[in-house]
Amino acid sequence: MRVLVTGACGYKGHVLVPKLLARGYKVVAFDLQWFGNFLEQHQNLKVVKGDVRDIDSISLGGIDCIIHLSSIANDPCGDLNPKLTWEVSALATMQLADKAKRQGVKRFIYASSGSVYGVKEEPQVIEELDLKPISEYNKTKMVGERVLLSYQNDMVVQVVRPATVCGYSPRMRLDVSVNLLTMQALSRGKITVFGGNQVRPNIHIDDITDVYLHLIDHPECTGIYNAGFENISILDIAKLVTKYLPVEISITESNDPRSYRINSDKLLATGYKPKKTVDDAIHEIIQHYHAGVLKDEDRYYNLKWMQQEALF
Repeated sequence: MRVLVTGACGYKGHVLVPKLLARGYKVVAFDLQWFGNFLEQHQNLKVVKGDVRDIDSISLGGIDCIIHLSSIANDPCGDLNPKLTWEVSALATMQLADKAKRQGVKRFIYASSGSVYGVKEEPQVIEELDLKPISEYNKTKMVGERVLLSYQNDMVVQVVRPATVCGYSPRMRLDVSVNLLTMQALSRGKITVFGGNQVRPNIHIDDITDVYLHLIDHPECTGIYNAGFENISILDIAKLVTKYLPVEISITESNDPRSYRINSDKLLATGYKPKKTVDDAIHEIIQHYHAGVLKDEDRYYNLKWMQQEALF
């Protein structure tokens, strides 16, 4: 199988691509490389540096499956430049889906977001609930989903709504809750929690990348799937960190109302089984930090890096 992965040099891409190669697939890794490229060379890997908005630069010749990870990731980054966010996360998705149809690509896996639901009070947030996105990032993901679903008669379309991803990646992100709080404890000796009652669904990076592999193996599983298995408050995540790193937790007020809970029973019913937990992610980050592999660097914070490097 020949697979195109957009956003392949991102947080998830750096874990997913080696897994695809381990299966013997030929992989085209397409990415603008704002945050660098740490993919190891491989005879079946072709890395293409390019902008997903330039549809003519994306070759689909011989591609069997597209895994579309590319986007302006997270709410603050999306709000930084709304025009850019819509171009990258919505318009480029529409252009890629249209080109995939015209060139006969048979499989399209789209990485949406569990945040498309907005603020929900329901304890079980399932795929059928209304979407009420509250940020540019959420809105563009919703639009991307609807664009892809309109091509269901032309190719196998599989949409994943991931929870907040956690755990170590060669292209690390320290601006997501579990990773952020763990790094605070490691580098500052203290954890600062804003609010704390906000609930976040979580999924280990090994599990979310395995979800994409699972969907490749199951083309009959079409449509939309939540992917998240631990709905935990921010304060409880901080408490989990202190199991390994006994530091002080400081709680301050927050004006962030976002609480996301998701139910992934639909995905579990396809035979998928998660293997790791938030606890595993915390432990692995600590290990990589103490081994000197991971440091608290600006390039691991998307918003800070985009502003610093003027990437917008």
